[in-house]
Amino acid sequence: MPDQSPYSDAVRAHYAAQPSPLVAATGIVLDQRGRVLVLTTSYKTELELPGGGVEDTETPEEGLARELKEELDLSVPVGRLLAVDSRPPGPLGRSLVVHVHLVGPLTPAEASAISFPDGEVTEARWLTPDEAYEALPARIAPRLRAALAALYSGSLAHLVGGVPQPGSPAGLDPEHRAALEHAGVFSSADHRAARPKALTAASVLFTDTAGGVLLVQPAYGNPAQWHLPGGGIDSDLGEIPRAAARREVQEELGLDIAPGRLLAVNWSHRPGYPARVRFLYDGGTLDPAALSRIRLPETELLQWRAVPPAGLSTLVEPALRRQIEAALQARATSTGPVELHAGRPVPAG
Repeated sequence: MPDQSPYSDAVRAHYAAQPSPLVAATGIVLDQRGRVLVLTTSYKTELELPGGGVEDTETPEEGLARELKEELDLSVPVGRLLAVDSRPPGPLGRSLVVHVHLVGPLTPAEASAISFPDGEVTEARWLTPDEAYEALPARIAPRLRAALAALYSGSLAHLVGGVPQPGSPAGLDPEHRAALEHAGVFSSADHRAARPKALTAASVLFTDTAGGVLLVQPAYGNPAQWHLPGGGIDSDLGEIPRAAARREVQEELGLDIAPGRLLAVNWSHRPGYPARVRFLYDGGTLDPAALSRIRLPETELLQWRAVPPAGLSTLVEPALRRQIEAALQARATSTGPVELHAGRPVPAG
């Protein structure tokens, strides 16, 4: 078969001879308790994270997978990209670009099977993130901190020498970001990238003729925690909350019912994670005929149940129970929509 490359041999030889940065791939290997795998090696006095240089024609993902197998006898998928760190030339006289990927969380069986077949690693320890920040050298600890910030915020960190850049979507200290905003140094693109993000969802409150709240049991996550029908808003597709509520009810219950009025909006947040905003709509009362038409997607939901309000605490997490109770109150009194924070009404003013 003839060479299909659009470049001549001379052009390819020219680019192959050009100086280029060294490329490395690092794995943030986690266990199911959120601890970080930190290594002692036979060739350095400092602690390291798993990974190494990318060789020949490897991609960073392929290079990291090879290093995990060679160093730790670990054959697990390389996960999503968390950070890219560009470092200026150091003692070796070459600049370095490090791709940082999530690996795991490892199951207990995978973690216990770690060994050191090539002898480069002499010890592997599981440390909490704070312990790892203290133990790792100064050139690596900021990279880990930014990568974990990207993991929990669902974003990506852009680093130079371990320092988050002004437009980095993750890893930038909130106080530093605010100072940059107030100083007017952000470009519009950097401002959009660096602003905190929120996840949005829409749920529908249905009751049966006896006043029971319709809940669904998920086939994912923690099946012991039941949910209201609903789900994420596809805002990137232009979907609005009300349309998302109708779509989710049709997908989850097989019922095409236009949502009624908005009963409540809930805001919840924990540090390091995106805020979550939920719109709760009134779905009305479903009679026995409507309930009989419910059809659940087998891969997503296990079962549904109409639960008396007094029994909610045994099936739903406290924050959702408070949201449901507030929405029921707004429905009964024809008030609202109610502004909620973690399910609790926010006093005006």
